[in-house]
Amino acid sequence: MLLLAAPAPAAHAADPPVLSANGQITDQVNALGDRKGEVARALDALYEKRHIQLFVVYVKDFSGRPAQDWVRATATRNGLGQDDILLAVGTQARQYAYTGQSGTTKFSNAQLQAVARTAIDPPLAQHDWAGTAIGAANGYSAIVAGQPVPTPAITPGASDPGGHSTVGMGNGALLVPLALVVVVGGLAIYAYTRRRRRAETRTTPAGSAQQQGWSGTEGIALAQLETEAGKLLVGTDDAVRTSTEELGLAVARFGEGAAEPYTAALTYARTELATAFRLRQQLDDSYPEDEAARRQMLEEIVARCTEAGRRLDEESDDFDRLRALETETPEALAAAETAFRAAAGRTGAAESTLTALRERYAEPASAPVAGNVEQAKDRLLFATNGLNRARQATDTGEHAEAALYVRAAESAVGQAATLIDAVDRLAREVAEAEVRLTGALTETDADLTEARALPGATAAGAAGADLQSRIARAETVTAGVRHEQSAGPYDPVDALRRVGEADVSLDKALAGGTPGAGPRRAAELLEAATLTARSRTGAAADYTTTRRGAVGSQARTRLAEAERHLEESATLAAAEPRRALSSAQQADALAGQAQYLAEQDVRTYGTRPGGDPGGAVLGGIVLGGPLGAGGAPGRFGGAGTRGRMNRGL
Repeated sequence: MLLLAAPAPAAHAADPPVLSANGQITDQVNALGDRKGEVARALDALYEKRHIQLFVVYVKDFSGRPAQDWVRATATRNGLGQDDILLAVGTQARQYAYTGQSGTTKFSNAQLQAVARTAIDPPLAQHDWAGTAIGAANGYSAIVAGQPVPTPAITPGASDPGGHSTVGMGNGALLVPLALVVVVGGLAIYAYTRRRRRAETRTTPAGSAQQQGWSGTEGIALAQLETEAGKLLVGTDDAVRTSTEELGLAVARFGEGAAEPYTAALTYARTELATAFRLRQQLDDSYPEDEAARRQMLEEIVARCTEAGRRLDEESDDFDRLRALETETPEALAAAETAFRAAAGRTGAAESTLTALRERYAEPASAPVAGNVEQAKDRLLFATNGLNRARQATDTGEHAEAALYVRAAESAVGQAATLIDAVDRLAREVAEAEVRLTGALTETDADLTEARALPGATAAGAAGADLQSRIARAETVTAGVRHEQSAGPYDPVDALRRVGEADVSLDKALAGGTPGAGPRRAAELLEAATLTARSRTGAAADYTTTRRGAVGSQARTRLAEAERHLEESATLAAAEPRRALSSAQQADALAGQAQYLAEQDVRTYGTRPGGDPGGAVLGGIVLGGPLGAGGAPGRFGGAGTRGRMNRGL
């Protein structure tokens, strides 16, 4: 492999950089010196005792980016796992940031902050660069053991290590000046090497695709691997959604305690699937991977999906014993009939709600649920047939056949309820958006007045042009929304979204000129952004769940990422409202993409309405063909067991 090194100014952080392929330490400024071994031993001990990998990177600065944004981008770029932690230290300004504030399965925010206060801040203040990493490792280990975070011994060091360093290769780290971006292919190879090392050793719980029973990846073309990975994402997502539905029925009847093993299995599968979707999103992002890195990431997607399915399959037999559909068919049938009557009784009200939405607001306001009532009726018609067949089979003692039809009816009724719930929820969200819109317009007007008073509002040059562009956009949006309100039916959720986006843009310009205003305004803007993001994400999730027989991997990937960003926003809301606002906006945008892609998939699918089994196949209720003639309802389990009710009836 060709490695480039050249004299250059002191090393600055790449955006994002590739971490060292030779361990968990990337030291671009020689901050550790002869204490690198101490740090390595502390990191190794953390993994050996607690199975947590802490990666540390030392750079001069964060290239002008917020430290937390920089560290998150670096962790994502290098494919770190959900239980990995990346600690990044900018030595010149003694700044640091770490991943793990959301999504980690081992630490709460409070625990991470306790480690930061006790074990990271004190050595950092004394320029003890090695002590910073050692303190973090010992602190995380103590948290897992249920012990207090230990106070580290501090050895003061140089205040600005690497202040006169040159860019090159030292201690196994790849240090490349920003000007050498032409070697991006080489960087991708390093990224691939790192992912490969991780997949084969510590950081990938699922191991390689071959280890999980999916072989042949080395001998097939990359395009075919892409196709297979996409199929696995869809199949695993279907398995998780079906398992979620049936687990809910089990919890309702037997309680959370009896269902705990299956809840744990489903949580594990969801985590693996979420990681697989995040890898797929990384493959789709603007950072291109070379063929080797792309193959490795696809293989990890395969491995993650396979592992998720395996975990669900492990519990399927015990789950069947809990539900005992074949031996307790009358009870299950009675419960399904009760749920059917409840859902059927709500269709009239849902139809009225949808009609009212269409009459009061513009067509796009109700578009996410436009076909929901008809789809709900379709599912209920299918359920009627299933319940009748189940009753007949029960009366004649054909318990296996009765169980099959009960399970199909359960799923159909559940989807009908989801479709109806979506109509009711959207109506509430539209009404709430309409109320919030008045206040949002008033706040944006106030921000416009403040922005027009800034020096840059009339200044020449790039800075002035940027502010003037933000002002012009906000003026256009507010005027347009007010015109829509007065001219006739409009879409309150979309109007609130546009006003919010324009005000966020203004807020970025105002934050620097009004001390203390940034967090306060971000928190205010977050409320509206959360409403629009939650509305879009919920609509896309319901659409995908109830039409999952047609929705492909692209839409599901965007939806999974939207849900992740929305959850992240909720986690960050209290402590970091500005980051939470950014996450909510990302969730909103991704959910919009997911809805669009899912609708495209359904349009090309070609449904068959009116109770035909095609409607059940569209909803993912029946797998493999007409029910009882080669097809079967989905059950709790992975790809190996979810179609287990097919007995050739």
